[in-house]
Amino acid sequence: MTSRQAAVITVSDRAAAGTSTDTSGPAVADLLREAGYTCDDPIVIPDGADSVEQALRQAIASGARLVITTGGTGIAPRDETPEGTDRVITRHLPGIVEEIRRAAALEKPGGMLSRGLAGVVGTALVVNVPGSRAAVASAVPIILSVAGHVIDQLDGGDH
Repeated sequence: MTSRQAAVITVSDRAAAGTSTDTSGPAVADLLREAGYTCDDPIVIPDGADSVEQALRQAIASGARLVITTGGTGIAPRDETPEGTDRVITRHLPGIVEEIRRAAALEKPGGMLSRGLAGVVGTALVVNVPGSRAAVASAVPIILSVAGHVIDQLDGGDH
């Protein structure tokens, strides 16, 4: 695989305010780099649909072909990552997040509560994952198992 640009966005009020350390974003970035993607350090943004939408649009405009968000997929009042993501996705790929939830639920029942989305935005694949290192360790390999194929298809590749 030729090197492709990826971006990681951590969605967390506490990490954005500097009151907690982002551990899930760097874990995603490390896994992407190990898989051959070019990936800058994660950006950290506060929770909220507007901040997620803006960060996704910026990452894609900067050339990212794979964007993974971590955090904000739960049911707390400020967890609006799916709402912000839905504003930019043009084609949903529900099978990716269905598999992420299935794998997470096998690890612990709360895993089925993630509301993350996956889909296409222009020529990029965008996927939301929960904001824990355990969720990242489970979800990123699932994403990587299909990301190259999705990007190839977006570039006009054959099935």
